[in-house]
Amino acid sequence: MVVKTAIKTAVESKVVTLGLILAGSLLAGMAAATEKPLTLAQISAGFDAEARYAQSCAACHNSGAAGAPKVGTAADWAPRLEKGIDAVVQNAINGLNGVMPPKGLCFTCTDDELKAVVEYMVEKSS
Repeated sequence: MVVKTAIKTAVESKVVTLGLILAGSLLAGMAAATEKPLTLAQISAGFDAEARYAQSCAACHNSGAAGAPKVGTAADWAPRLEKGIDAVVQNAINGLNGVMPPKGLCFTCTDDELKAVVEYMVEKSS
């Protein structure tokens, strides 16, 4: 029951988006022995895409610095999303045009965590 409540809370807060679910390892000790653990995403315990955005991405993506698509402005994201969300995530992971460094300013983020942050930004821009 605790696991279901944690997932419901995460989904309702829109931290978990586009099918990204907390990994079962994050819920270790919480799940009953009879429940199947979740393993769809590999994100660190306590990872919060919104908080990480605020810490690592907001400086450029709130202002549009250096041509960064602004969060909250769908028109900025539309041409990027024409290539698909996976391409946008790869740009975040690898950097872009020598302006955005690889991993943006989230140097300790895993690829899955960066994907969660990108999905958060896209959702807030729809």
